[in-house]
Amino acid sequence: MADLTQDDWVSQMEKDADAVILDVRTQEEVSEGYIPGAINLDIHQGQDFIDELKKLDPDKSYYVYCRSGARSGQACSIMNQLGIAKAYNLEGGFMKWTGASTQ
Repeated sequence: MADLTQDDWVSQMEKDADAVILDVRTQEEVSEGYIPGAINLDIHQGQDFIDELKKLDPDKSYYVYCRSGARSGQACSIMNQLGIAKAYNLEGGFMKWTGASTQ
């Protein structure tokens, strides 16, 4: 897992042909806005969340965010434990996001 600043997260993702954006917030949080193209998997879903992670392609790169960066950091650690080596946490999360977003 790597914690990346927004600039590093975006620039690395733009160069990554295997990039997938993963939003680990609740549905309520997502309804307030999200990064375009993000897949939502709520980390609060416990075993269901882990089951969904196990379905992901371990060869892809996952750019993960939550509201503040804490849950996405946990998600990246879980992903690493499940064999997904390329998981990148957005420092500061969606609260500090200044890029494009959808509501």
